[in-house]
Amino acid sequence: MGDIAGDDGRVKGFRGMRVPRRGVTRWAVWTLPLPVLAVILAVELLAAGTFATSIPHEIGLLPDNWPLVTGVLIAAGILSTEASLGVERMRHRSDETPHIDLSSVWTFAAAALLPGAVAGLVVIGIYGHLYMRVWRGGIPPHRTIFSTATVVLAVQAASAVTGLVERGSLFQSLPGLAAVLLALLAYAAVNMVLVVAVIVLSGPNRDLATFLHVLTRGDEAVLEFATLSMGALAAGAMGALGPAYAVLVLPPLIVLHRTVLVRQLEEAASVDGKTGLLNAAAWHVRAARALRRVERTGGRAGLLVLDLDHFKLVNDQYGHLVGDHVLAAIAAAVRDEVRDDDLVGRFGGEEFVVLLPSIDAPSTDSEDGRIAAVAVAERIRSRVAEIRVEVPDAGGTVVVDNLTVSIGGSSFPADGADLGQLLEVADTAMYAAKRAGRNTVRMGLHAVPSGVVRPAPHNHT
Repeated sequence: MGDIAGDDGRVKGFRGMRVPRRGVTRWAVWTLPLPVLAVILAVELLAAGTFATSIPHEIGLLPDNWPLVTGVLIAAGILSTEASLGVERMRHRSDETPHIDLSSVWTFAAAALLPGAVAGLVVIGIYGHLYMRVWRGGIPPHRTIFSTATVVLAVQAASAVTGLVERGSLFQSLPGLAAVLLALLAYAAVNMVLVVAVIVLSGPNRDLATFLHVLTRGDEAVLEFATLSMGALAAGAMGALGPAYAVLVLPPLIVLHRTVLVRQLEEAASVDGKTGLLNAAAWHVRAARALRRVERTGGRAGLLVLDLDHFKLVNDQYGHLVGDHVLAAIAAAVRDEVRDDDLVGRFGGEEFVVLLPSIDAPSTDSEDGRIAAVAVAERIRSRVAEIRVEVPDAGGTVVVDNLTVSIGGSSFPADGADLGQLLEVADTAMYAAKRAGRNTVRMGLHAVPSGVVRPAPHNHT
């Protein structure tokens, strides 16, 4: 995984902790929570210790051409970074969350071709260049050191596995292939587990479920294994044909850099920056597609429109920064109360929308779809009422609670034949919930008297 780029402001430090003002002691690492700091320091000390102690034992295992292989791998890593410099910088500007930096192509190749200590030198060379050319000024030094340490440990684990087979036959036999696959798994496990552990410890949810969710999130894990596989192929070509064949890996790697950037920019364009939910445009596209699938299969779907009650008072009393924290908390609560395949979006302001594309209905009664949607809406309403948002500011901590939400809903096909009709019905039902005293749920056409005209959109209170 390599890079743990992110926003330091998301990591809460110790209140009142005094941060020294000079040199290394000014690094933000010293303000991290104690569990995070302990893991980071332990990983870095372990990497340094294993690197230093392995050198004497591996001197006799060095292949004759190890200086050439080491130099070629470092040079290839530097060339691939320089060739994709603009892409890498844009990736870091457009997405501060952890992501794959693709350098594992060369670091895994080093683990397959060289003993662990020398492979560690390749890591240090490549990551030192990455810091100077891409990360410097945007990523704190302690993150670079930690990322480097995790990869050093990963290449040592992978090198130990490949060392179980004669390196000369590593790419020429079935036992060699098995060793390469096991080494790939060892590399990914060590690197990803250490990085994800720190990410989870730095966040609000420090449980096993959160750890597994971050560890196995689809695209990043797939990209990591694809990159490692390219590293195995690069090592095979270099081992069988000569180190110069590393140049053949550069063109596809550069193309992969650009492909990953396009995907990253597409994701950024579809996400609301304040809540992390789908924005209105992206939600419309995906919801329409999901509703067509439901229609083809003869299924049912539900749609909920949620509006936070009296949100203008929060902004007026505490300011928009606190209001943004409240919106993020509401978004997280809604996301937690629905299934993974349900579509949650922010429509703007304090309004959210949820499509439930596969409502369980035990019979053909159209009311079953409404009942299932109401059950989800009631869970969300109850969850929002329990939210307590604490936001630190210059004067202490601002606490916002007693939040409520009005929810309107509709069901497919009972309340509408397309997404537009469902939105009309759910939005009108939401206004009925407002008129009923707020903090309530209203569902379907029956929630409002016939002939009521849908109000024009505005900031709801």
